[in-house]
Amino acid sequence: MASTGRKQNKTKQHNESSTDLKTFDFDTLEGKKGSGSDDDTRDETQIIDKLTKKRSADTFDDDDLNAGVGNEVQTMLERFGADISKAMQTKRKRLEVLTKNSLKGSTQKLEQMWKTQQNQRQKLTQDYSQQVLSVLQQWETDVQKSEEQEEKLNNLFRQQQKLFQQARVVQNQKMKTIKDLYEQFVKNM
Repeated sequence: MASTGRKQNKTKQHNESSTDLKTFDFDTLEGKKGSGSDDDTRDETQIIDKLTKKRSADTFDDDDLNAGVGNEVQTMLERFGADISKAMQTKRKRLEVLTKNSLKGSTQKLEQMWKTQQNQRQKLTQDYSQQVLSVLQQWETDVQKSEEQEEKLNNLFRQQQKLFQQARVVQNQKMKTIKDLYEQFVKNM
């Protein structure tokens, strides 16, 4: 309501100055009538036109002024509010779309990374299993070979043992024969 009070003061000041202008115009008009220039007549008509177009303070009604200004302000605020609401709704929708797209992209990237890592883990597991299997097979082969070598060595050892026993028997027989021959020789002497 304070703004309407100021406006009323301005209109009152304007009305007072307009009466002053009317008085002043009459004086200047009388002095200018002798010149007859076009500029003087234009200024004169403009001042008169402006004065006739303006309403005096008595014709304004405070309620009409408040209602008119209030309606204009109200419609301006409603338009401004509607514009803000539309802008916020547009920004909210855009943010939702951007968020959905970002989440979708992030989800796709995560799924792709997960699949890639899973494939890499699977490949590493297969490679490791293959390597372990090949090492185990090699170890098994080596164990079999060592068992075979052990068996061969055992057989050789037994054969050597038999040969030594046979050689001993032969040696013992030869020693007995030599002994017998010596004893016979000693008897014969």
